Amino acid sequence: MGKRPWHQASMGLLIVAFMGGSHIGSAQEGEDQPVSDPVPEEPSHSGLGITLEEFTSIPPSSDSAPEARINYLSEIPDESGRLAVPDLNGPMYLVEDGEPTEYLDIENEFPDFVDSPGLGTGFGFVTFHPEFADNGVFYTVHTEAGEALESETPDLPYPEDTQFHGIVTEWTADDPAEDTFSGTSREVLRIGYSTHFHGIQQIDFNPTAEPGDEDYGLLYIGSGDGESVPDFSTVPQDKNKPQGKILRIDPKDTDGEGNGYGIPSTNPFIEESDALDEVYALGLRNPHRFSWDDYEGESRMFLGNIGEQRVDSVYEVEAGDNFGWNEREGSFRFDWEDPENVYPLPEDDDRFGFTYPVIELDNPRDVNAVVGGFVYRGEEIPELQGKYIFSDVVSGTVYYSDVEELQREGENASVYTLDLFDNEGENVTMLELAGDDASRVDFRFGQDSDGELYVMSKQNGKIWEVTDAKHVITDVMNEEAWDPITPEKWEFTGDEVILAEAGEARPGPRRPSEYAILTEGPEFGSVQIDADVRIDVPEPIGRDVIMIFGYQSDTEFYYAHLSEDNGIYAHNGIFVVNNDDRERIDDQWDGSEGPPPAITDQEYNQVRITHDVETGDIAVFMGGSDEPLMTANDTTFDNGRIGFGSFDDIGTIRDLTVTGSSEQDDEPISAESMQILVENFDESGEFANEEASHSLLRHLTAVGHYENQGASEKVVQHMGGFHDLLDHQLDNELISEEAFDELNSQAEALVQVWE
Repeated sequence: MGKRPWHQASMGLLIVAFMGGSHIGSAQEGEDQPVSDPVPEEPSHSGLGITLEEFTSIPPSSDSAPEARINYLSEIPDESGRLAVPDLNGPMYLVEDGEPTEYLDIENEFPDFVDSPGLGTGFGFVTFHPEFADNGVFYTVHTEAGEALESETPDLPYPEDTQFHGIVTEWTADDPAEDTFSGTSREVLRIGYSTHFHGIQQIDFNPTAEPGDEDYGLLYIGSGDGESVPDFSTVPQDKNKPQGKILRIDPKDTDGEGNGYGIPSTNPFIEESDALDEVYALGLRNPHRFSWDDYEGESRMFLGNIGEQRVDSVYEVEAGDNFGWNEREGSFRFDWEDPENVYPLPEDDDRFGFTYPVIELDNPRDVNAVVGGFVYRGEEIPELQGKYIFSDVVSGTVYYSDVEELQREGENASVYTLDLFDNEGENVTMLELAGDDASRVDFRFGQDSDGELYVMSKQNGKIWEVTDAKHVITDVMNEEAWDPITPEKWEFTGDEVILAEAGEARPGPRRPSEYAILTEGPEFGSVQIDADVRIDVPEPIGRDVIMIFGYQSDTEFYYAHLSEDNGIYAHNGIFVVNNDDRERIDDQWDGSEGPPPAITDQEYNQVRITHDVETGDIAVFMGGSDEPLMTANDTTFDNGRIGFGSFDDIGTIRDLTVTGSSEQDDEPISAESMQILVENFDESGEFANEEASHSLLRHLTAVGHYENQGASEKVVQHMGGFHDLLDHQLDNELISEEAFDELNSQAEALVQVWE
């Protein structure tokens, strides 16, 4: 039974029974109005970004965009490290060490192959049998039309107006290690569709299944409904039709229809006389991409389903699920006669047994067409651990939800955006990466056997590897985000942070007199600081403002001195304060003169500071220049906070963005590290029941959200609730004293970090 969302219809709604596959129908006139804002919660900025490093370019298969209609990347399961990339126009490439080689051209193998009019037509997908290294077997899906519509008959029920066939083919390579295919093929399954819009989008094996598991070697097939507005039918709800379904077959067995495949004995409808044995789940419009997550022995399948016009969804898929299309769009009632809107659910919706999404997105506000992705379980980017990462086909906006929130019962998961950065650290969009003339991205994901992610665009045939994650702190001009030396000297307008009164020299090492430290977000390791700064003293032009980074304490930090004067040791340079008077470390100081003045007027000046803690390289850029004004190399501090101030003048900062890693000298305590601790205690029997540990994990998931956003107050607030929950569990003997003591200590340490 699916979850019962908040948007139920009001009392008095006339319910038309769902009888024998007929359309549910509409409410009485005037008693059921469209939902004006079906997904009111917009995706939030996560405070995280990912670095995309160009990995390879696939050769063009067309003279115009999209140049190479690449739509997936996977690793061949033979430990060779080769990656497979299909192009909808026909070619299949193997990529080794970043170099693509054409392995097979599907178009040349089938005389009725069609790759127009675009969208899902052509060579749709490739997947490799888990024992490919030994048996050389892999599977493809492609579309056919023309003479095939007369000479070939689909294996399963098909519409009278069939215009295209989707064909699953089994290939057997003579030598699995070769980089060019030679071998044999056979047709496994042929399905007919009314249109080219929603055919077979993906075929795949469950990569989390091991030999001996019930799911091992079984092929899942995402079959769209083949329909378009306004020609709706009851087919997606008809278990005796293959369209609008997830099918599951055993391709290596030959006891099925036409002896092309076998039927798994655990398929959910195998005992129903009016259902196809192949059906695993039903009620789908366009099951575009699906994947599995394996965490601590639990395998979960997630599916991105493109909706009609208002709601796109991500579902968790289990055997026998009915996702409701085209009686439901997401968790709303769908009316065939009004496809531009969605409607509230009937009061007795539970009786229909529909399964509703774990994620919903507003179309077109958030997405034009959702593309399902993966739960990240790689080792290279710990910031992405446990996040289901997905995107929009058209814009290439990248989202994530925490997998802990992807629950079949309860509220939909919160959705967060990820910033994108190129290998130079510049903030970019996928539309920019797709090419100067691109009007859409045609975004797709890929994944290798280590769980590392790749993204690609059909527009230019390029593939990028996701190589890193960065914290991104913005919108921090509020007073709560800053810790000044002398609070009464500062003003916070919401758009600007203003040092309104000059500071005074303080005891101790010679260092800036007045500054404020940004407390929002983590202590950064490698960092990039972008801001507009201004000296605010009247004519004559004032001497300085400063940007602080690597801040450890009031006597341990770096700063860049930005001044209109460059003829004094203390002016216009890069300095380190390390429990002693500031020391100038920039390369430009020659003993009597430094670099040209960083600021020459009383206007806002654009500044960028970069600090690479691995190399010690520091650079200061002014006015948007690509050439640094100041450079230095120093390894005194490898992490710390950032700040703004002046030696003895006044000034303003605005439009601050801080981007970087949160690497520390010692592994920092975090919500993620505490989740691991809870899971370890759970495995060792320190909780009275499973719900006790899961409630703590859910609480820590929320804390992790706010850590990523750099929202220190929220972290501290939610950790207070975590303390209360721990106390409750101890009082009710739901947790051992040993586990309580350790978790309580860790919680206090985490609060101290964020306070």
